[in-house]
Amino acid sequence: MPVLPASVRLSLWATAAWNGTGHDLEPLLRAALPDIDHVAGDLGRLELWRDLGERALLVALPAPGDLTGMPSASPEAQGAAAGAGECVFVPSLGGMLVPTIADFGPGTSSALDTGTRVDWRAFDADPVPQHRVEALEPSQLERHLRQELLRATEALEDLGGRPFAAEAAREVADAALGGEWGLPPGLPSRALRAITLAGSVGRVVDLALEGPDDALEVSTARSRRLLLQGLQRAADRALADAANAACAVLAGWRPA
Repeated sequence: MPVLPASVRLSLWATAAWNGTGHDLEPLLRAALPDIDHVAGDLGRLELWRDLGERALLVALPAPGDLTGMPSASPEAQGAAAGAGECVFVPSLGGMLVPTIADFGPGTSSALDTGTRVDWRAFDADPVPQHRVEALEPSQLERHLRQELLRATEALEDLGGRPFAAEAAREVADAALGGEWGLPPGLPSRALRAITLAGSVGRVVDLALEGPDDALEVSTARSRRLLLQGLQRAADRALADAANAACAVLAGWRPA
């Protein structure tokens, strides 16, 4: 099953829960992070924010040198989020949670002996104007990402070689057929389509970056990697924006 970042899933499940599908923290965490063996940290903030009237938990997927989508916060908070590559935040009160994801266990060769844990750390952050989220349009996000994908694919083909592995193509095919993404029911269809596309592109690029490079020259390999990294950032930005657009609908800020 394709897996979206923990912050994306927590954002969507928490927003759905805060607006009618249940309010208890433990079921929320189990639904959002079923593949995580241990979840800990400053999770009481979720209940506090909900009780103080927040109706949307938003997400950002930053990177070092690219803090797009993040609320204003201290350099420490921004550095932690950029290092993690993800965070969730509340727009009205201000505040954010940054995950640290790690394996734990005896460290043997068997995968059965190892688990995954996520520890969430709270940081102060500035509020975010609601109209910034209301203005996100999933169909535009999807169209822009498709254009970025086309441009990157053409540039990669010009460089030669096989930048995308066979398993990457299967990932895209599975997503196109409606693969499971572990998301809450009732998401608006346009936002869900954009989330699925962005998640698929991100997964394909991850596989391409992790796989062997058949380039014959160092300069070609470097150019290919830069193109893939640029496409990866475009997919991350589209994924975060599409998730936030879905949250805006779930929170009742804009019609489905």
